[in-house]
Amino acid sequence: MQSFSVKSKYCFISGIHLYGACAASYPSAGEEVFHMADNFTDHTQTFNFEALQQPDMQQILTLVYDALKEKGYNPISQIVGYILSEDPTYITTHNNARSLIRKIDRDELLKAMVRTYLGE
Repeated sequence: MQSFSVKSKYCFISGIHLYGACAASYPSAGEEVFHMADNFTDHTQTFNFEALQQPDMQQILTLVYDALKEKGYNPISQIVGYILSEDPTYITTHNNARSLIRKIDRDELLKAMVRTYLGE
């Protein structure tokens, strides 16, 4: 990776490539210049990890449920067995279900389940 240090009206970059807020251009002799994106704001933005994670968990659980059902297992019992023990052998490898379910953090899954159950 090329090391560089650039100061401009909008960005200061030192030894890293920055994506998103700044865009790189290469005007001459390998000189790198960065300009802020048009939609940049100086207001602090917040990031809600849970908002991004819950639909993924639901999608993964649905795929795992379907794979277990296709193989003739009781999907609810198998998923509960996995959640309680964290033993991946409760989940079939069919349709990559075992690898998928291991992407879910069990604590976050339990929190999401309790919130959904309580209507929160």
